[in-house]
Amino acid sequence: MDAFKLSNRQNWDERADIHAADRTGFYAVDAFLAGEDTLYPIEQAEIGDVAGARLAHFQCHIGIDTLCLARRGAEVTGIDFSSRAVAHARTLADRAGIAATFIEGEVYDAPELTGGGFDIVYTTWGTITWLDDIRAWARAIAGTLKIGGRFYFADTHPAAAVMEDRDGVLLPAYDWRSAKDTPQRFDAPFTYTGDDTPLATAHNFEWMRGLSDVIGALLEAGLRLDFLHEHELLPYKHFSIMIPAGRRMFALPPGLPRMPLAVSLQATRTR
Repeated sequence: MDAFKLSNRQNWDERADIHAADRTGFYAVDAFLAGEDTLYPIEQAEIGDVAGARLAHFQCHIGIDTLCLARRGAEVTGIDFSSRAVAHARTLADRAGIAATFIEGEVYDAPELTGGGFDIVYTTWGTITWLDDIRAWARAIAGTLKIGGRFYFADTHPAAAVMEDRDGVLLPAYDWRSAKDTPQRFDAPFTYTGDDTPLATAHNFEWMRGLSDVIGALLEAGLRLDFLHEHELLPYKHFSIMIPAGRRMFALPPGLPRMPLAVSLQATRTR
């Protein structure tokens, strides 16, 4: 494992422990355990019927979304590279009394780890920025799906990802595309949930992506684009100036130019 991935995995092992404790309520763990469907509004509106489907959740983290999809009737398998995240996901499944499989591993290896033949591959919110090879990611999606199976994706829009909030003003701060060996380094003493537990590994490495990178990789891997949607909401405060917009979502405040904050898509494996 290279230094970038090793650092990121150490960072996410620490975050997983903090997120599972959910002292700030960001992950709505208590609401989930009480029976609430805690998927965010964008994917709730778009994922469609999953009852009876074999569903693989790439980069599942502590498994909340995976288990919500299981409650909707899917037969779920979650995959994550963090051993701590996988351990917490299994614990949450046991606490909720939900049948689910969780596997530790790289998403690039998902076809071999899962055996493939899935009806749905699902991945949302803060995922591809951690991956150094977008084409290998797309090939893994195709290899995990059966022919005719569908892929669902939602994440921060690349137009927002290049911006930074500097004293209430949004300014371009990052390149829109990263080479494999030159990711962007981010230093942060705490995780993004508002918990003030300090991180020992207080930095991570992320790869910037353009929409053409994502869509082009999927098309090249043998998927057909079914829809592409852009949204002016996010389920987290990507910028400090963002304001609550209902149902655990955030938007830019009035008076600023409108811009896409999130992107979602569905694609179907055709070959």
